[in-house]
Amino acid sequence: MNQKAIHLIIPAYIIFTVGCANQTMPTGGRTDTKPPKLLSVSPADSLKNTRLKKVELSFDEYITTSDVAREVQISPLLAIQPVTTSLNKKVTVKIADSLLEENTTYRISFGSSIKDLHEGNVFANYTFVFSTGNYFDSLQLGGRVLNAETGLPDSSGINVMLYYASESDSAVVRHKPKYIAKPSGDGTFMFKGLPKRNFKVFALKDDNTNLIYDKNGEKIAFTDQIFTPGDSQKNSLELRLFQEPDSNTTINADSLAASKAGGKGRLGRPVAATPDKEGFFYSVNADTTDQSRKSFDITQSLQLNFTRVPVLNTEKINISYDSSEITVRAAVSIVSDSVNPKNLRVTTSWKENTLYTLKLAKGFAKDSSGVDALPGKYSFRTFDEDDYGKITIQLPSKYNSQIFLLCVMAAGEVVYNKKVVSGTVQLSKLRPGKYTFRLIEDRNSNGKWDSGNLFLKLQPELVIPYSGDVNLKAGWENIVDFDKPTSKKLLERGDTR
Repeated sequence: MNQKAIHLIIPAYIIFTVGCANQTMPTGGRTDTKPPKLLSVSPADSLKNTRLKKVELSFDEYITTSDVAREVQISPLLAIQPVTTSLNKKVTVKIADSLLEENTTYRISFGSSIKDLHEGNVFANYTFVFSTGNYFDSLQLGGRVLNAETGLPDSSGINVMLYYASESDSAVVRHKPKYIAKPSGDGTFMFKGLPKRNFKVFALKDDNTNLIYDKNGEKIAFTDQIFTPGDSQKNSLELRLFQEPDSNTTINADSLAASKAGGKGRLGRPVAATPDKEGFFYSVNADTTDQSRKSFDITQSLQLNFTRVPVLNTEKINISYDSSEITVRAAVSIVSDSVNPKNLRVTTSWKENTLYTLKLAKGFAKDSSGVDALPGKYSFRTFDEDDYGKITIQLPSKYNSQIFLLCVMAAGEVVYNKKVVSGTVQLSKLRPGKYTFRLIEDRNSNGKWDSGNLFLKLQPELVIPYSGDVNLKAGWENIVDFDKPTSKKLLERGDTR
């Protein structure tokens, strides 16, 4: 072979090699939905008479770990938590074995911390067990966690915690618990591998993951009695999670009023001569953009929200409506909001499908420095009867007493909250939307739900939710039976079945 031929062959070989190196994985195909498969554990699971320093889990694919501070826990807890790391296809847990107690069963729970590297499929709820003695503790204690205010299951960011019964109630604010368990999505939890000892039980929404009740913003639940674990899986405990009232917390009245106002507003222009940089504004919670479109809820008051507390001249505030092509001035009630005096409520006996006009004459409001708000004229049309729905609520006789409140909510707002005085409650002129229902055991008869207090041993007031919600349509009636899981009937208006 001559020299020229050699020069030609070598570049061709290089091109071929580079081309092979640039090969990529084929696209398309089925998405991997399977979690990683555990191939081996070292040392073996369920060993007795051992004091482990390290546990290694090997999988069939590349994995990663996340949120190990929350998800990976050893129980009973140690003063120094195990260190969890992942590399390639292995997860390693290192334990300070000098902290292990004699004759104790330990459980390392991995929660949802392990997942495959590419698709994020979770290897869920694996628990590794070992004992420093010659036996395994096998008793169990289960229950469920509820949001005390709604009565519904709660699980997100929550730890159920066990303390020895010999400890004081203040232990929950002083140090970490002995055992912890995480509730599942339906709020249920189960402690396994417990010794035969008496325990106090708490649940904590642990915002800062320190396993101590810090009170500020965190939620707590406690039991009124001491519990001893048994040998069967009985979900007997019910923990109602609540946030204690904080006397140092100030409610922002402006934001509260804004949430009550609702509707679409129109913002007035600032007065040019106003020395205050913020100006003296007001808005009206009515949609005035299209007078032919029905937009105002007649069950509500018309609301004026000012940027500063107004000094009012109510003689210069009036509402009129069109009736048979004649404009009629309506009798109105004008009051300042008791929560926020910067807000003004205007009410009248609203008529359905009627065009109303709010007239604010010059001098109707001024601020404390004497600056007038701009006059204005706002026209809007009210909803018709067919724009509303009805709900009839049937309650078992056991709730027909002065101690229970019926609370109905829509879009996070309370639309009805009164004592139960009969077995049937009828609600009309309800806007379409999703409605939820709950009964409140009003122990102190103050007309509202009250939270609890840990150190006064005061449980939150009991809430019994209706198991389901109602999607109310305009012109329809729903019948809700508290003894049934879903709404009993859906009747179109005019249907007398």
